[in-house]
Amino acid sequence: MAVSGRARVTLDGRELLLSEGDTVDIPAGVAHRIENVGESTLIFIEIQRGTYFGEDDIVRLQDDFGR
Repeated sequence: MAVSGRARVTLDGRELLLSEGDTVDIPAGVAHRIENVGESTLIFIEIQRGTYFGEDDIVRLQDDFGR
C-alpha cells in the first residue's frame, strides 16, 4: 500500500502507477520492482502472507545497490 508519494511498480514487465492509498497484490514467484517516481519521499507498507517468511528464496534479477 502506498502511504505517501507516487510509485511505479513493475510486475513481470507490466508497469503500474500507484498513488497514496493504492494497493497492489504481487503473487508468489512473480518478478517485481518498486520505485519512487514522484518529487516527495515514497512511503509504502509491504505485507507478506503465507506460511514461509524467510528471505533465502530471493532471486535478484538486477541489483543496483551491490547486495
